[in-house]
Amino acid sequence: MSKPAQNFENHAKFVPVFHYVMAPLLMASVLYFGYRAATAFSVENLMFFLFSVGTFLASFIARIFPLGVQDRVIRLEERMRMERLLPDDMKARIGDFSTAQLVGLRFASDDELPDLARRVLDEGMTDRKAVKGAVKNWRADDQRI
Repeated sequence: MSKPAQNFENHAKFVPVFHYVMAPLLMASVLYFGYRAATAFSVENLMFFLFSVGTFLASFIARIFPLGVQDRVIRLEERMRMERLLPDDMKARIGDFSTAQLVGLRFASDDELPDLARRVLDEGMTDRKAVKGAVKNWRADDQRI
């Protein structure tokens, strides 16, 4: 079965094992050990609760850190793409783009990028979701983490 074409509505990346298995299991242990620590307090129950909270937080950090690295790579890729595609008057403004704007612009096709980049800066669009929503000719990114 082939995947549907990527667009604004379906571009978010969900990792089923992380989002639907690991996170609920870890949250269940936090709730259980929190309940145990509150209703039958002991140092042992408190330590189990603290350990479960730490494990839960570590799992989300393990997901968030690669996404931060991915954003940095996207920022570099988009700056290089802009150097190639933007008109000379816009090249001087490449440094004005925030990481969030560049992450949103990565979905714009090469033909659409110059006009949309100008619009993003001129209108002060800072929310990556708003920038993605402004893209008309979607350029899929299937290599996301």
